[in-house]
Amino acid sequence: MTKKNYQLGGVTCQVCVNKIEKKLSKLEGVNEAVVNFSNEKLIVDYDEKVLESEKIKEVVKKLGYEIEEINDYKEVELDISGITCQVCVNKIEKKVGKLEGVNEVVVNLANSRGKVIYDSEKIKLSEILEVIKKLGYDGKKHEELEEDSRALENEKILKREFLEFKLAIFFSAIVFYISMGTMVGLPVPNIISPDNNPLNFALIQLVLAIPVIYIGRRFYRVGIKQLIMRSPSMDSLIATGTGSAILYSLYGTYKIYQGDIHYAHALYYESGVVILALILLGKYLENVSKGKTSEAIKKLMNLKSKKATLVRDGKFVQVDIEEVELNEIVLVKPGESIPVDGVVVDGQSSVDESMLTGESIPVEKNIGDKVFGASINKNGTLQIKAEAIGKDTVISKIIKLVENAQGSKAPIAKIADKVSGYFVPVVMLIATIAGITWYYLGSRGIVEIHEAPSIFALTIFVAVMVIACPCSLGLATPTAIMVGTGRGAELGVLIKSGEALEKAHKVDTIVFDKTGTLTVGKPKITDIIVFNEMSEDEILKISGALEEYSEHPLGEAIVEAVKERKLVFPKVKDFKSITGKGVSGVIDEKKIYIGNIKLMKEFGIELGDEKILDELANQGKTPMYLAIDGKLAGVIAVADILKDEAIETIKELQKRGYHVGMITGDNKLTAQAIGKQVGIDIIFAEVTPEEKYLKVKELQEQGKNVAMVGDGINDSPALVQANIGIAIGGGTDIAMESADIVLMKKNLKNVLVAMELSHAVIKNIKENLFWAFIYNTIGIPVAAGVLYPLTGHLLNPMIAGAAMAMSSVSVVTNALRLKKFKK
Repeated sequence: MTKKNYQLGGVTCQVCVNKIEKKLSKLEGVNEAVVNFSNEKLIVDYDEKVLESEKIKEVVKKLGYEIEEINDYKEVELDISGITCQVCVNKIEKKVGKLEGVNEVVVNLANSRGKVIYDSEKIKLSEILEVIKKLGYDGKKHEELEEDSRALENEKILKREFLEFKLAIFFSAIVFYISMGTMVGLPVPNIISPDNNPLNFALIQLVLAIPVIYIGRRFYRVGIKQLIMRSPSMDSLIATGTGSAILYSLYGTYKIYQGDIHYAHALYYESGVVILALILLGKYLENVSKGKTSEAIKKLMNLKSKKATLVRDGKFVQVDIEEVELNEIVLVKPGESIPVDGVVVDGQSSVDESMLTGESIPVEKNIGDKVFGASINKNGTLQIKAEAIGKDTVISKIIKLVENAQGSKAPIAKIADKVSGYFVPVVMLIATIAGITWYYLGSRGIVEIHEAPSIFALTIFVAVMVIACPCSLGLATPTAIMVGTGRGAELGVLIKSGEALEKAHKVDTIVFDKTGTLTVGKPKITDIIVFNEMSEDEILKISGALEEYSEHPLGEAIVEAVKERKLVFPKVKDFKSITGKGVSGVIDEKKIYIGNIKLMKEFGIELGDEKILDELANQGKTPMYLAIDGKLAGVIAVADILKDEAIETIKELQKRGYHVGMITGDNKLTAQAIGKQVGIDIIFAEVTPEEKYLKVKELQEQGKNVAMVGDGINDSPALVQANIGIAIGGGTDIAMESADIVLMKKNLKNVLVAMELSHAVIKNIKENLFWAFIYNTIGIPVAAGVLYPLTGHLLNPMIAGAAMAMSSVSVVTNALRLKKFKK
């Protein structure tokens, strides 16, 4: 027998517990299934030979709950320094991924961060870091720094990189002037003239080149090490290309020292150092641009309060935010940022929650209303009881979710992964073949060249090596995802992964849950029809007594009506919830049923004249049938009004080519009435929560790519089954694991925003990949000299270096355009 632990979601009462335990216990091979209601944990003792663990998950999901296996895997985020291109990323993912005990490894080039999921029983973090170090990179556990500290650290790095570039360009410029000055008639001191003092001319260039080579030493240290390990990267291309030019120049200096002064005009120090300087500039600009891609995270972090004013013993005490404890009372003055998630216990004000919902209109808050950390108190003083602090606040969860999304990969990134795996070796091969070919053609006189064959061949070799750029390929996807998900967060659309973005882009059918999604979700009683001698109040009291134990929105409407009329609930015995149909119980020794038509039919209760009921249904009202001792006693009609933006949103989606559907537990007539109002023609009615996912599956089997939009609780199986699950709700819904996209505001228009954003991001990624591929497709052959027979010109290695440096910058700059995406 095997025991497995699971984390459940959506378990709200003892009825849920009983339901899960009962269903699982009936499975063949299950010895025992126990649910702990307090922490939503499930322990299943079963025979692995008889039952697969996936079957357990399937059963729980069909019941309408979330389930995830709890294992001993640890997840750690790493800061990895030294990764410069997609080749580096692939190398780390491949080598670390093969280690025993490592379950998953994802490295993001755009933020130089990696995520590793591993079994701590089989492998230690120190062993993983050692493997990364052997590959030529430095890895350390990512620390959650305050944004100020992180900004200071990044600023220091950028300042250092800019200083290194300035020093490199200063020395490179002098070398360039000395080397090229005489060729264009610029004055050069006689003491270092190539014609009068060739040795001095060579030595002064060598001396001035040394500081630049030292500044760019990382390229050589890492690049050569990776060459030796037969796993070359972009650093290897730079090291080999510039190193060849510098080594050839050292050889030329030695020949000059021996008296062969012809080598004075065959030195390549200026190419080597100028290329290094330009690449350093490119890297600096790339890092500046990459910093801008995560500005959304910075903005969110800056919203978090650093201080809080506590009410202690009638006095106001200001403390650091870390000192605030649960259930303490926090005072928030007008204009201040709310420091915690909590409930208002005193005061009245309007609060700007745009950081959560993307909605600019402030929300009125009174005693008993919930407020969220980082939202802005506008005009009144509030006292708030802290219910969530630190990492448990909604804003902290949003930041974590966005960071996770920005660190994820979209399937489209596999194109770059595959290409970059072969890229560097192929480029080195092309450079070598091109150099040898041109040397052969030039030395044999087959092609007339304008300089010595060896110099010509070296120019070709260096140009090919330095123009090739796997960086732009590697940055094409992650930068677009970082900017896109960040912009989504600013608009109240939380996208959980790059994969979700790509899947959303392919969606052609969008299915909406009705209650709480298309409708307001707070239905009201419109009609009470009595079929016996009872009064309306008596019908309401009996129905309300049962529905008080239920959590269905329609039941809540009945309970609210009873409270409004100030009626007293009779006592209920033997309450039972019948999923997707209704509830039952015993009141005054009479068996009571209240629910939909399915419930009535199940227990053989005759409905009599159905014309009145059909009329209610045609009006879009949902009838709730009340039966007492096997006879229909009354019908309570409940209507849930459509959201203001529902019709406009559906029309706009249809206008953009989407098929739109609706799934509801309501009867067919009611569903058709609602569908008619909003213009939906794909309607699934009388569907239980566990059947919803089957309807989504039915559409998928017809070849449709389906997005399911629901409230994320009883819709969770359908959200999981859909190609993309979109949970629409408030800030507290952020933890909904079943959804791929979470809309922070209960506004259907944000479904449009999510779909349009996915199209914009994927379009941006395709643009980035196109230009990265085109750049290399055109740049490498040009550098290899294919145009020389036609034009008589070669691509100067220095221009190649500048082009390589700027290709990455152009990709990141293109991704930054997504910051301008609007609703």
